[in-house]
Amino acid sequence: MVICFDLGGVLVRICRDWNEGCAAAGIDPRTHQPRPGHDERARALIARYQRGEVECVGFQRELSELFDGLWTPDEVARIDRAWILGSYRGTVGLVDDLQAAGHRTACLSNTSHSHWDMLLEDPAVSRLDVRHASHILRLHKPDSRIYEAFEADLGVTGSEIVFFDDLQPNVDAALERGWDAIRIDHETETVPQMRASLRTRGLLESSGSAD
Repeated sequence: MVICFDLGGVLVRICRDWNEGCAAAGIDPRTHQPRPGHDERARALIARYQRGEVECVGFQRELSELFDGLWTPDEVARIDRAWILGSYRGTVGLVDDLQAAGHRTACLSNTSHSHWDMLLEDPAVSRLDVRHASHILRLHKPDSRIYEAFEADLGVTGSEIVFFDDLQPNVDAALERGWDAIRIDHETETVPQMRASLRTRGLLESSGSAD
């Protein structure tokens, strides 16, 4: 069986909103009065960034412009670099136990050039057998084509994949492909949730490794 993880909100803690990103980067919060359509344009820009359609410098400049220059491109870059907060507890042990049980481990993450190198340094992520990311595949969850590309690369069908993600649209799209997809609550420790799901499916024994 292939056990596939999203990264942010599943294996790795990340900032969940702009104010949290500012705090992580040590940048003071500011009051921004968004223009009509701001949120839609921001989501579209982030999706382009995560599909690898815009480079880091361009993303930082465009996002600064969306905020009417309230944050400079340099400050946007600092916030972007601070977005990844570290591992959830127990992730290394979970990956090790899955591999010892004979499962292939993988990730399928919406991410970007700027975050990818940092994610690859995470101890659990670095252990995964296969690592796929949106900016490399040039596709973005929940687009069904990214799940299809993942299947094709690994040579498996949806029935051979268990998938953990913290966003319901991504889970729903995976379910439509026939994946066994489970939503994870990123606000609590994620590894106990995943271990429970895997035990229920008979894919992991009750006892496990400690990190």
